[in-house]
Amino acid sequence: MYDSNVHLKGRLIAMLVSKSPSSPVATRTRILDVAERLFVRHGYDGTSLRMITSDAGVNLAAVNYHFGGKEALMEAVLKRRLDWLNEERMRVLDELEARSGGQPPRPHQIVEAFFGTLIGMGCNRERGGEVFLRLIGRSFTSPNGFIRALLADEYREVVERYKQAFVDALPEVPREEIAWRFQFMLGATAYALAGSDFLQVSAEFEADELPEQQVRRLWPRLYSFLVGGMRAPLPQGELAPLCAGFGDTDAADDVEALA
Repeated sequence: MYDSNVHLKGRLIAMLVSKSPSSPVATRTRILDVAERLFVRHGYDGTSLRMITSDAGVNLAAVNYHFGGKEALMEAVLKRRLDWLNEERMRVLDELEARSGGQPPRPHQIVEAFFGTLIGMGCNRERGGEVFLRLIGRSFTSPNGFIRALLADEYREVVERYKQAFVDALPEVPREEIAWRFQFMLGATAYALAGSDFLQVSAEFEADELPEQQVRRLWPRLYSFLVGGMRAPLPQGELAPLCAGFGDTDAADDVEALA
């Protein structure tokens, strides 16, 4: 009896904190959708709970009831997409390894499995579509320590699994170099997803082009770039020190000669 009374009380609170008569699940989903959109538009630090509650048509008590605060809300916004993404990445890599007949999958297949699974979400509005892609890009470039720590924790297992897959596929490339290149690949992808305004200018996207069309144009170019980066020749020789002799004419000439 006690447990049922507690459950009933929780449902009543969830109904009261919403400005509109809807189920607790619908209220929670609406808050997540609005928060996701506003975090993309204004960033985490630039989005207030007041802005979210106003656009979602709920009271502040609804956010506190369902999430407990702004950080927990941001975590829920990311995890509802990342949980599926990480599971799908693992599933795709499992399938690649199962089909490879005991040999490591090829590097381009691993790139497509990790990054293509993410980019594909941009064409699926049920998985967040273009809004989620921009949120991921913006989150990776966010200076907020909480968000960086959250993403690192969410990605840790998957990233380590894929790093090992690249190490197995490219035995001639040292593990440390694989780690560097994977980091560069993550950064390039994050910027490509977050910098949509820049891409409209530099990549000549049409102003009225649908987000799904932009994603389809982006992916083959990004894919080619990422595969090329992972398979690039190892660094040869020593480059001129970047910071040594700052302002020195000879040092500047040395760097210019390398360009």
